[in-house]
Amino acid sequence: MAEARTTERPGGLRDLGLRIGTLPTGPANAITDVGDVAVGHVTVVRDEPGRPAGRGVARTGVTAIAPRAPGTLLAAPAPAGAAVLNGAGEMTGFLQVSEWGVIETPVYLTSTMAVGRVFDGAVAAAAAADPAVRDQVVIPVVAECDDSWLNEPIPVQVEADDAGRALATATGGPVAQGAVGAGTGMICFGWKGGIGTSSRVVEDLGATVGVLVLANFGAWRDLRIDGVPVGRLLGAAGDGPAPVERTPAGSCIAVVATDAPLGTAQLERVARRAGLGLARTGSVAHHGSGEIFIAFAAGARDGTIAARSPDRPGAARERVGAMPDSDLDPIFAATVDAAEEAVLNALWAAEDTTGRGGRIVRALPHDDVVDLLTTHRRLGH
Repeated sequence: MAEARTTERPGGLRDLGLRIGTLPTGPANAITDVGDVAVGHVTVVRDEPGRPAGRGVARTGVTAIAPRAPGTLLAAPAPAGAAVLNGAGEMTGFLQVSEWGVIETPVYLTSTMAVGRVFDGAVAAAAAADPAVRDQVVIPVVAECDDSWLNEPIPVQVEADDAGRALATATGGPVAQGAVGAGTGMICFGWKGGIGTSSRVVEDLGATVGVLVLANFGAWRDLRIDGVPVGRLLGAAGDGPAPVERTPAGSCIAVVATDAPLGTAQLERVARRAGLGLARTGSVAHHGSGEIFIAFAAGARDGTIAARSPDRPGAARERVGAMPDSDLDPIFAATVDAAEEAVLNALWAAEDTTGRGGRIVRALPHDDVVDLLTTHRRLGH
C-alpha cells in the first residue's frame, strides 16, 4: 500500500554534538528553513506475490519539494540552476532549467523506473494547482535513484497519483528522513540510506541555504563522518551488522534551496557545490552513479522574482538585483556543509529494511559510530 508515513530513528548526530562546519543551522535543520519551501512524502510498501497474482515487493515512494505554493509557479517560476557530477541518471526538466534558468513545478524524487508515472502525476498536480496550466505547457522536474536492490522495479510500484499525494502532504518545519518517500528503498555506503536534509544560516548575509538529498551511493569502505574513516574502521572491527556489498554505483540527487537573491548562473554554481559535500562523506562519483543537483531561489529577500515574459510566453525574464558574485563564498560553504550533513542525516535516520527476495539492508550501527566519533573527539566540540 502507499502511505504518507514518517519513518526515522529518533535523535541525530547533531543532537550528540557533531558539528559539520561552523555555520549555524536553521530552526528545523532542513531545507524547509528556506522561505516557504515545503516537503512531502508518499511511501509505498507492499508485500504481494509476484506476477500475475500480485505486484511483488515494493520498497519505494515519491518525495515532493515545493519552492512555494505550486499554484504560483507557472506565472512566477523559481529561478534555478542545475549541475551534473556524474550523469548515470535522469532528471527531467534539466535542459529547460539550463536554458531558461527557472523551474515551474515542484521537484519530485522517485525510483528510476517510476519517472514516467511521476511525470504524468506532476503534470496533473500542476494543472490542479493552477488552471492556467491547461492552456500552456509545463515540464516537471522529476529525478531518480535506483532502488531495485530492495524494490521490484517491474511492475512499476508507484502510481501517477502518488505525485499529487506527496505534494498534498508537503509542509514546512521538520522533514521526515531516512527510509521514507523516495528514500524507502535506497542504500548509502552499504547501509540503509534515503532522504536526508540540513540547513545553514549565513548570518552576515541574512541568508539561509537548505539541502535535501536522496542518498543512494557509495561503497562502505569509503564512508567518512566529519573526516573520520568510519567505513574502514567498522569493517576492521568486524563485529557489527555487515553492510551490503555491491558494485560501486548508485546515485544521489541533491536539491538546494536558498533565500539569497541569486541569478540563474549563480544558482548553477551553487548546485555544483553539493558535490563537494558528497565527497566529504566519501563519494567518488562512480562510473555507474548519477550525481545530479538542482538549486533554486525561494522567497528572495529583495522581493524580485523570475517571471514569464509577457511578449514571449514560456521564456524566462532574468531576475534583477542579484547578489554580487564576490559575496558567494559563504553561500558555497553553507551548501557544502549542508550537503555533507544531509547525507549523514539520511544514514542516521534510516532503519533496517527487508526487501525483495528477503534481502536485508542494515541501518548504520549507532552505538559503534558514536564510539568511533567519541574516540576521535568529534562529538561535543
